[in-house]
Amino acid sequence: MQEKFSFKPGYRGRSIFRICNGIFMALLVVSMLIPLMKVLSDSFDRSTTYGINLWPQNPSIVAYKTIFSAKALYRPLLISFLTTSAGTFLGLLFSTLGAYVLIQKDLIGRRFFAFFIFFTMIFSGGLVPTYLVIKNLGMTNTLWAVILPPSLNVYNMFLMKNFFEQIPESLFESASIDGASPMIVFARIVLPLSLPALASIGLFFGVQFWNDFFNYVIYITNPDLYNFQVKLRELILSEQNLTDPSIVGFGNSVRNAAIIVAMIPPMIIYPFCQRYFITGITMGAVKE
Repeated sequence: MQEKFSFKPGYRGRSIFRICNGIFMALLVVSMLIPLMKVLSDSFDRSTTYGINLWPQNPSIVAYKTIFSAKALYRPLLISFLTTSAGTFLGLLFSTLGAYVLIQKDLIGRRFFAFFIFFTMIFSGGLVPTYLVIKNLGMTNTLWAVILPPSLNVYNMFLMKNFFEQIPESLFESASIDGASPMIVFARIVLPLSLPALASIGLFFGVQFWNDFFNYVIYITNPDLYNFQVKLRELILSEQNLTDPSIVGFGNSVRNAAIIVAMIPPMIIYPFCQRYFITGITMGAVKE
C-alpha cells in the first residue's frame, strides 16, 4: 500500500520565508557591491565621465601613483597608524578594566556607578563643553585630544561587562580560594577567556580611530599633526596637487582611489578578527 506523503505543519510557510529571505539578502548584497565596484572601477579609469561603470573604460593606475607618490601623505599615514594603535590599546584597557570593576558584586555603590556611567552614554555635554574641557586640560593641538576622549567608550564598556558576566562565577571563586588577587584573576582568567570580545571591540576601536576626521578638524590646527584622512581630503580638494600634466583631468579617479586606499587597512584586519567577531557581539550584547 502506497503511503501518502504529507508536509509537516508550517513547512510551506517556512519554505516561502526562506526563499523570500534569500532573495532579499541577495538584493541587499548586490545593492552594496555595486557602489563598491563603481568606486573601484572609477579609481582605475582615466576618463572623467560619470555614470555606473563597473569596469574601467580607459584603465590606468595614475590615480594610485598620485596618492602613493605624494610625500605629504607619509607623515599623516604614520600618525594614523600611531593614533589607531594607541587609541585601540587604551580603549581596550579602559573598557576591560571598567567592565571588570562593574562586575564586582562586593563593590560598594556598584549600581550607582553603573547608572552614572550609563547616563553619560545617553546624555552628553555637547560639542562646546567638550571642547572647553579639552582646551582647559591643555590637550588642544596634541594627539592626546584625538586619542583619549574617543577611547572612553561607554557602549563598548557595557558590551565587555555583559561578556564578563557570562564567565562562570566558579572560576572566580576557585581562583580566590587559591589566593589569586583580583588583578591576577583579571590577567590570567578573564582576559584569556575574552578573546572574542576583545577582538570585536578592538575592531570597533580600530575602525573608529582610523576613520577619525572630525576630532582632528576640531581640536588640531597644526597641519603637521593631521592624520591620513585629513590629508587625503586636502589632496582631493586641492587643485595645486593635480596640476601635473600627466595627471590633470584625473580628479574623479584620484577621489575614488583615495576612498579605496583609506579602506585597505580595515579590510586587511577584518578577516583575522572575523572568527571572533560574531561570537563576541552575540555573547556581549545579550544578557540572560
